[in-house]
Amino acid sequence: MQTIKKDLNWQENEALSRYTLIAPMLDETLDPAKRSRLRQEAAQKSGLSERTIYRYLAAYSERGFEGLKPVAPEQTISGRLPANYQKIIEQAIQLRKEVPKRSVEQIIFILEQEGWAEPGALKRSTLQHHLYKAGFGIRQMQMYRDARESSSKRFCKPHRMMLVQADIKYGCKLPIGKGGAMAQTYLSSAIDDHSRYLLHSKFYDNQEADIVEDTFRQAILKAGACDAVYFDHGSQYIAKQLRFSLARLGITVRHAPLRSGKSKGKQEKFHQVADAFLREARIHGIKTLEDLNHHWANYLEEYYHKRPHDGIREYYESLGTPVPEEGISPLQEWNRDSRPLRFLDVSVVSEAFLHHEERLVDKGACISFRGRRYETKASLIGFRVEISYDPSAPETITVRYPGVEPFTAKPLAMGAFCDKKTALPISMQETEPERSRMLDVLEKKSTASRQRMTNAISFGQYRRRVRTNETIRSERFF
Repeated sequence: MQTIKKDLNWQENEALSRYTLIAPMLDETLDPAKRSRLRQEAAQKSGLSERTIYRYLAAYSERGFEGLKPVAPEQTISGRLPANYQKIIEQAIQLRKEVPKRSVEQIIFILEQEGWAEPGALKRSTLQHHLYKAGFGIRQMQMYRDARESSSKRFCKPHRMMLVQADIKYGCKLPIGKGGAMAQTYLSSAIDDHSRYLLHSKFYDNQEADIVEDTFRQAILKAGACDAVYFDHGSQYIAKQLRFSLARLGITVRHAPLRSGKSKGKQEKFHQVADAFLREARIHGIKTLEDLNHHWANYLEEYYHKRPHDGIREYYESLGTPVPEEGISPLQEWNRDSRPLRFLDVSVVSEAFLHHEERLVDKGACISFRGRRYETKASLIGFRVEISYDPSAPETITVRYPGVEPFTAKPLAMGAFCDKKTALPISMQETEPERSRMLDVLEKKSTASRQRMTNAISFGQYRRRVRTNETIRSERFF
């Protein structure tokens, strides 16, 4: 029997793996010969055939990232379930259709009372899974109702910082790799949904989840906290650390529906602005990441933010509100909004975006982190401690343990001579006793044993005297 993998994100993970494999071949400036060579190298490295690599490229060209996802295998009904389980699912779907908010527990109760299943035979989690797979989960039904009530899939929040959208885009290649090799750059941006104002946008030399965290940390420090964020399902945006950091700041995370390009229209439109800049950057001969970000900041502040935006005009015209003939720029719309900004303390923001891990303190009072050793305290030897660090500055590590004041661990420096032995804390140092507690304990036990023996002898003599007196009284009686 073929079953679906336990990892619910396995399709996305596999699609990301395929995307990583074909990413070097997506550069439009590559000539056919070089693209063919890259395809051959990718096939040799991955163990796949060139035909498979070509199929991945065709799927990405046709459907984008979604085209790289493998097809989920059909899930069959387990042999441990009732023989009529398929009919039970059909009845459960009908019950959910009748009352969309009817809970799974209520559906099971009805099915049991109607004789479709024996009491206790249906498990809540199993039936809920099949309802969801059939498209009749409670959240799915709510989405269907919202879709019917909405006249358009396009949306725009009425005020700034109610919703912030984010995405990553390929940048240009720069000679910033090892030995001056050409390396790919990536643009990470956070844009206000209402005003189209860029809260933060920057080019990076990688596309790891850390760049998204840095984007939002900078955006929140500049413009304050927003109500919610809107992401696609890229691995950087479903990372646990990002959701944890935003949740600590009271920011709700929402994801665009799968296979719904229109839902991310604002970011896609903004990427056209980025494409225009990249064309200018290529002919300008930019060689460093710093110069690229410098010119990109100028492009945003002096061009994009100050030019009238057609999306803002369209929004107000849809509400029947007149718009000035010269239009409204993102900067104007951002500044004239009446909604106050919610700024947070720098320490609160920094703490929210810290990464937390556990490490074991070895016998040298050190911990290992990213290939280096850091000194802690001798009192923590043998304990597992929590470390926190900023991914943008991982060399600074804060160590925490219950009952110990948090402190910064120092990198272990290797000098010309051996260091002195680490001084043990007073609580762990040997002391010179005045007496042996072991012998004192044995003395007490010996005294107690002798006392019990004495008591036993005295009780035996008492019992003999009693028996003797009873015998004498009996003889006198007779």
